[in-house]
Amino acid sequence: MIDSTGHRISAEQAEEIATQALVQMTSDPEQVGRFLATSGIGPEAIRTAAAEPGFLAGVLEFYMSDEALLLAFCENAGIRPTMIAAARHVLAKDLPNDA
Repeated sequence: MIDSTGHRISAEQAEEIATQALVQMTSDPEQVGRFLATSGIGPEAIRTAAAEPGFLAGVLEFYMSDEALLLAFCENAGIRPTMIAAARHVLAKDLPNDA
């Protein structure tokens, strides 16, 4: 996927964006609760789940499902919303059925 400068977004850049999103999410207990409920992950299993290949893609999908949350994150991170979709695409490319 192409970033806002016309360059391909790397896996490392995609992981950085998703990690930033996760860090921002953890600052809001309500959002963490929604993410856990949506993903089906229990609070006791989040550390284990975070090591799974699709976890960071799932974090970005969570943001993409809520426009207000997505736009707030993008404003705080200083990135365009299209970068979230690009990062998600990169992170999910090796998952079965492009999770």
